[in-house]
Amino acid sequence: MVKIGILGVGTVGESVAKILEENGDIIEARAGKKIVAAKGVVRSLEKKRDVSIPLTTDPLEVINDPQIDIVVELMGGVEEPYALVKQALKNGKAVVTANKALLAYHRYELQELAGDIPFMYEASTAGGIPVIGALRTGLSANHIESIQGIMNGTCNYMLTKMINEGAQYDEILREAQKLGYAEADPTFDVGGFDAAHKLLILASIAYGLDAKPEDILIEGIENITQTDVAFAKEFGYEIKLLGIAKKVGEGVELRVHATMIPSESMIAKVDGVMNAVTVVGDRVGETMYYGPGAGGDATASAVIADIVDIVRGNQGPMLGYKKGLESGLKLLPKEQIVTQYYLRMDVSDKAGVLAMITSTLGEFGISIDSMLQKPVSDEGRAKLLFTTHKTQEAKMREAMQALEALDVVEGKIAMMRIEK
Repeated sequence: MVKIGILGVGTVGESVAKILEENGDIIEARAGKKIVAAKGVVRSLEKKRDVSIPLTTDPLEVINDPQIDIVVELMGGVEEPYALVKQALKNGKAVVTANKALLAYHRYELQELAGDIPFMYEASTAGGIPVIGALRTGLSANHIESIQGIMNGTCNYMLTKMINEGAQYDEILREAQKLGYAEADPTFDVGGFDAAHKLLILASIAYGLDAKPEDILIEGIENITQTDVAFAKEFGYEIKLLGIAKKVGEGVELRVHATMIPSESMIAKVDGVMNAVTVVGDRVGETMYYGPGAGGDATASAVIADIVDIVRGNQGPMLGYKKGLESGLKLLPKEQIVTQYYLRMDVSDKAGVLAMITSTLGEFGISIDSMLQKPVSDEGRAKLLFTTHKTQEAKMREAMQALEALDVVEGKIAMMRIEK
């Protein structure tokens, strides 16, 4: 018999305990041993929980219990779970976590501490989708050329509503909060930070990159308007918040931002709260992993899959590389990203404005690919929307500063990147 202790018996922790009990026979048949939840840790014993396991408020009762074989960390946060997981590893206990923030900041320290002790984390990225297993094992014969993912269901739900129903951003954010998809403070989701944590985990497995959230480009969906949605539709694009990892020579671009992508692409068709990740390998080509990115049962399914793998003895290097055999690729600075861009700006509606815009862009070696002009309610003003050919992020930033300094450009310019 294998006994597990659960740090954090919330939505996911309850599901883990219940699934181990209710599906115990099939799990035992697949693992080769009976797996039971022996103890759970909660912040308060007063709150009623739908589990039959003993509960405590002291995590050390799990960490230091010699009867516990596997510690499942579902607390959330960074430093407190880091200290507890470190102690569990020092005590020789295998660890399973769904904590993306913990791994975004401490995955390499934990890999060093774990050594040959199993440490699994499938549930940390894209919930019930087995994309980490695919990268660590299923695609291990491949150099990974790129990863693109819809990794935040809240943002995908909101963008789907904005595109399909014409909803305004503020209106749909309130709805998402009412439905429980978005928190009272939604910044972590809509600002792109949740997706960034997940992207960093995938990039470590694919490329051996030791980057922190502060090292990469992270933008959210807060500035997207119905004008942008209409332009995207007219030119055959969908708008998605994507996490993107892309090998470029001896470097890797890592970025999270709202992105215009061709409507016919596979990932453009992923709507609502669903997640999807496409991975391009040099041998297999493009593969896609689709499913629920959150929710108690879906995430618990991934947690239990990790437990079964540990019991079977199937675990390998935590981040997919034996020490000393990493890929050697480096993180490219944000300024060196190369892609196409979409710009939206308010300008004076008079002769010669477009020539001034194109001339200014030309000074930075940027050429226009497509353009649309829309009148606005204010007399004498127009809205210019256009896309560029590929250019470097640093040049685009400089060009935007130069454009905003022109007398004919009013206010800030909105920008979005395009991936084809």
